[in-house]
Amino acid sequence: MAADTNKYIVGIFNDDEVILNAVPQVRGKGIRIHEVYSPFPIHGIDPALGYKRSRLPMAAFMFGATGLTCAVSLISLTMGSDWPMNVGGKPHVSVTMVPVSFEGTVLFTALGMVGTFLLASKLGPGSNKTIFDPRASDDKFVMAISLDANTQLSAEEIMQTLRQQGATEVYEKEVVE
Repeated sequence: MAADTNKYIVGIFNDDEVILNAVPQVRGKGIRIHEVYSPFPIHGIDPALGYKRSRLPMAAFMFGATGLTCAVSLISLTMGSDWPMNVGGKPHVSVTMVPVSFEGTVLFTALGMVGTFLLASKLGPGSNKTIFDPRASDDKFVMAISLDANTQLSAEEIMQTLRQQGATEVYEKEVVE
């Protein structure tokens, strides 16, 4: 089976404000941006790229609710029916189960979110991630534009647009996937 080769235009920016202002301008010309990479989070880049609001908070709530349900069920079954103990004259199922319930909630949420992150980011074992420019993890901001997704403009027109928007370097890169 032959590997697919995709061509990208890579624009390197020196400042986060410049790339944040460049994203709407580039998208306004009808250019579809593959991704923007930066050494730190840029506030406001997700809406500028057109990303929808993340559903991760809902997933975290569901994992927490599952953890709380499992912890309360375990405590209720063990302390209420399987092995009832008289602890200080309190009822078998009482306020004494709050710490364990809290810890169960935190445990399920943390493990669930790690798994969700790995699945959503496709960072599981055997994954092969494309590094468009290694300086994106140090001090540069990288905008990658797929030529396969942008057939209405030529590569030179896209490169010129990136230069006009403040890119200090612009080059074409082939990626084997």
